[in-house]
Amino acid sequence: MFCLPLLLIVISSTSEVQSKNTCDVIPKDLYIQVGSNIDIWCDSLCVHGKVFWTLDNKVLPQSWSTPINSSHTAVSLRNFMRHKAALQCHSADTKEPLGGTTIKTYAKPTNVGCILHYKNDSWGGVPQLFTCSWKHQSHVSEQINYTVLVSSQLHRSQFEICSSQEKECTTKDVHLSGNITLVGNYTVTVRAKTNHWEVYSHPYEFQPYRILQISPPKLNLTALSGHILAEWTTSATSKKHHCQIKYNKVGDKEASEKVLNKTLAARAKGRISFDKVESCTHYKVSVRCALDKAPWSEWRREETLLTQLHRSDVKLHLWRKVTEPDQSGARKVYAMWTEIPSTCQGTFIYSLNLTSTKHHGNATRPGRTLCGNSTCKIEVNEDAHRLKLKVHHNETLLAEDSVYVPAVGESLPEVANVQTWSLGGVIHISWDAPAQPASGYMIDWTHDGHQYYWKESSSTNTSLFGLLNKEPYNITVTPLFGDKTGLSTQALQICSTVAGPGNVSNINVEASQKSALVSWTMKPQEVCSGVAIHYVVFYGTEQGPQLNVTVDGTKQSIHLKELTPDTQYSTYVRAVALTGSSQSNVRHFNTKKFDLMIAIPLMVSAGVIIVILLFVGPCAALRCKKILKKQVPNPGLSSVALWPSASHQKGMLLFRPFSYPSESLCEPVYMEESQPFTTLDTQLDPTAVLKEHYIDPAVITQSNKRPHDLEDTSNQSPSTESAVLLSEGGSPLSPYRSQSSVESPSQSDDKECKCLLPISHQESSTPLSVYVTVELFEQYQSMLEK
Repeated sequence: MFCLPLLLIVISSTSEVQSKNTCDVIPKDLYIQVGSNIDIWCDSLCVHGKVFWTLDNKVLPQSWSTPINSSHTAVSLRNFMRHKAALQCHSADTKEPLGGTTIKTYAKPTNVGCILHYKNDSWGGVPQLFTCSWKHQSHVSEQINYTVLVSSQLHRSQFEICSSQEKECTTKDVHLSGNITLVGNYTVTVRAKTNHWEVYSHPYEFQPYRILQISPPKLNLTALSGHILAEWTTSATSKKHHCQIKYNKVGDKEASEKVLNKTLAARAKGRISFDKVESCTHYKVSVRCALDKAPWSEWRREETLLTQLHRSDVKLHLWRKVTEPDQSGARKVYAMWTEIPSTCQGTFIYSLNLTSTKHHGNATRPGRTLCGNSTCKIEVNEDAHRLKLKVHHNETLLAEDSVYVPAVGESLPEVANVQTWSLGGVIHISWDAPAQPASGYMIDWTHDGHQYYWKESSSTNTSLFGLLNKEPYNITVTPLFGDKTGLSTQALQICSTVAGPGNVSNINVEASQKSALVSWTMKPQEVCSGVAIHYVVFYGTEQGPQLNVTVDGTKQSIHLKELTPDTQYSTYVRAVALTGSSQSNVRHFNTKKFDLMIAIPLMVSAGVIIVILLFVGPCAALRCKKILKKQVPNPGLSSVALWPSASHQKGMLLFRPFSYPSESLCEPVYMEESQPFTTLDTQLDPTAVLKEHYIDPAVITQSNKRPHDLEDTSNQSPSTESAVLLSEGGSPLSPYRSQSSVESPSQSDDKECKCLLPISHQESSTPLSVYVTVELFEQYQSMLEK
């Protein structure tokens, strides 16, 4: 179809190209209808050899290309479906593009449809509006103008009805123009046009009554006992038509709308009843109609209606909660039931009758107890009773129900092993059935002890829905046995949902030099707060890395070690539970420069030592001074003269014994075993006394003497001993004689004070040491001078 004009173009282009010696692709910037065929030529006069084609950079098969002559090659594209594509011609030798073109496609409008309808839901008469709509897939950015063309059997030529740049077009007052009437057949065509292309849709044929959309029907609703009556009329009562009625509860998003179909003959009125509706409930109802094989009318605006109370819908579901008996055996019974909805119009009276089953008879308490809408409290004794609830409306009994109240201590079956768990705000319950087969189970639950909910179950498990969020619930399960009940079993309190672990507060830090004790407390956010499984304590310096340590959930303190002295740290605590986590505020603290735990004991010890020195030092100094004043001479350097003669001792009444100034008073020197050396007779010769009771100082034990030397010295006779001492002293007048040392302390175990006794030859070989002070000789010298 394009061969002849394109061939002419090629010939003319060839002559021009031969003069210019250039290459190109012909034609340029094509617009074709989607799905059509096209041929394109490549002028390759500027190169020698064959060419090949690419479409969007993909090489086309060589079979699609046909050489025309040595310098022209054509490519054929069949059933082209792309919206836009780039076609190029390349030299087979150099692979370089010789030229190219862009191909764009357009489509016809589709799904054309038209309707005749009325203005503003006007009732009856000839329709005033004619509207057509269609679909059009267009991928061009340029503006498209649409025109609706109509033709009829009487007028074969098309005439323009309306124009639009949208995919819908409406003609007003079409009946006045006479272009479209309610008789005959019509054809509609939609034209789409731009600056580069123009296309027509397939013809759409119709009969006026097949496209006539009637106005929505008029609806009337009536609420009767237990059902709704809907009545409606249309503007097309003269012809057969179909209607649809939909209804649903107001505010019930979960329930799907119910739709009923009704076909009406000519001149018939619409009438239908909704039987499956709930009592005292608001319903919304709507209706629409259409002529046979014509489009549906719009839905009538929804009408709302409140249904009436139906006696069969009154289900009291009576239940009770019984308290423990007091000292007199009286119990309180809280009766509860499903109340009649408050939306129900009228006055409803509830009454509760109490019947005692003692003595296996029926003794009804005279009168009745008037109750509120859903709860009632009554007092009973320890006997078994039956409660009967009645509800009246306008003095007409609507419904009644009864429940059994066991006697105190009555042996009745009960369920066992009640288990509860919550998931996603729903509490699930399971239990073990009693040994006696039960007809059912009553489950009641409350979150505050005032508002109770209850339900009956035929199996040993159930689920509770619609619970309050993060609230603790008390749940009781009671088996039912016909018109009697068993004992109630209460489950452990359980929360519908569990919150986070609460707030971590009161972070306390006791810091030392290289460690810190961090402690905290938990403040529950609400009753159903989660339990912390563990804590994570984060700490670190501003410059250093952040460290953390995990603490078991049973502990609320941790000792941080290996800290840097005199450094500022920050810390915070995170509580982690199964239901989430919470975090405390950041707490800053400084480690100590010195460890007071070590410095304080040292300071206390030093203070004690100073106090001791202050109190004991002066006493010790005085004591040392006394000791230092008493000079003890070295016997080896002594040059004491001989003892004076008896004539010089006249008038001496007292010879004071010598002793250590520091020794106890129980250590005087005794000259005889039976008589202490304290006083002397005026006739006693001190020289004679000393001759008889003295020990030569030459035998005083020294630290470097050997034991056998001591033994040899002690065995000598007094005469020999005296001679030896005189010869060793270098003077015949030496007063030194053999002297024994003070008794060894080890030999005084059985005495509080060991006295110095004279040493005999029969005593132990251990020598005693005796020394004299200068004071003694000074006293003796003064006596001699007198």
